[in-house]
Amino acid sequence: MTISNLPLCYCTNVHPGRSVQQILDGLDQYAVKVRDLSPGTPLAVGLWFAHNVATEILSDPQGPTNLARALQSRNLTCYTLNAFPYGDFHKNVVKQDVYLPDWASPDRAQYTQDCADILAHLLPENTEGSISTLPLGFKQCDYSHEFQQHAIQNLLTVAKHLRHIHETQNRLIRLAIEPEPFCLVETTPEAVDFFSQLYQAAEQSELLDIAKRHLGLCYDVCHQAVEFEDPQWALDQLSAADIRINKVQISCAIQTTNIAPGAPHTAALHDYVDTRYLHQTFAQLPDGQIINTPDLTADLLNTPAQFQNASLTRIHYHVPVNADSIGSLQTTRNELKKALAAIASLPYAPHLEIETYTWEVLPNQSLDLAQGLHLELTATQSLLDQLN
Repeated sequence: MTISNLPLCYCTNVHPGRSVQQILDGLDQYAVKVRDLSPGTPLAVGLWFAHNVATEILSDPQGPTNLARALQSRNLTCYTLNAFPYGDFHKNVVKQDVYLPDWASPDRAQYTQDCADILAHLLPENTEGSISTLPLGFKQCDYSHEFQQHAIQNLLTVAKHLRHIHETQNRLIRLAIEPEPFCLVETTPEAVDFFSQLYQAAEQSELLDIAKRHLGLCYDVCHQAVEFEDPQWALDQLSAADIRINKVQISCAIQTTNIAPGAPHTAALHDYVDTRYLHQTFAQLPDGQIINTPDLTADLLNTPAQFQNASLTRIHYHVPVNADSIGSLQTTRNELKKALAAIASLPYAPHLEIETYTWEVLPNQSLDLAQGLHLELTATQSLLDQLN
């Protein structure tokens, strides 16, 4: 069994971070409280910087060092960053803006390199780093024929930058592309196909070793559960294709039966219709066919069409990972247990990060955020301990 011996971390995209000061305030308001709820237990934070915050940190030559000292003074550590949301992840409406800029844009590459430069200063000694990022772009956008070529070249540019950091600062940082429903890379077969093309381009540029060392996947358990993918099957496919899982986002989705008008669970789902984030919805029909729609909406719940014939429905809505159910709705926590067991069988240990970013929009929520995060960390650590 191989499980990371690094402290379990939670992703700070759950609280706003529109400036360096707001990030520090968030650490004081939440992370320090979470740390104090478990005295003697080390706590890691998976930091998220919007692009303007990364620019603010790097505008001061001492910015990354000052941030590292700020973490140390709070007895916190950081070995992974979330560089998926480029802009304000807490504005009133995020939806598909979270996928901009896409990986064909040089802005995405520069932002990712900036995040790597900061992380190199935050990493504890003898610790590898990871950065999660979006899976190229959103499928419902229009792209040029050259899109994938530009995306691959930008990714290889970032890989070369990560090699430079490794050679000059002795800090090994890996990028982790995060498949997500309705994105250009959403399923395991799509990930295998994309990396095949990425490796081919890297080999032509004599960068294959660098690409395999620094580029890999972020396995978000919620996302692949929504896709109805079996975790062990997915990991076997990725291993066969020589694709490294650099990071695992520990997360759960909403799960229920069919969406039938008037059913108690359908009424409960109305509370989860959200104006801020996309909640891609997938359903498995009795014949095994998977149907989907890009968002959970009131119209879908009122006139569900094929969804009322489903055997099982899963919704990309990150819910607390310690919960088997929320009210009349179930969660995919059983899928999380299977995923952690499969991940423990890998010959290496990916970084583990709890990512329930929806606490601000969760309906009927009475828990203080620090208490909720503590419960998630404690429950997940218990699952991990059972695997040892």
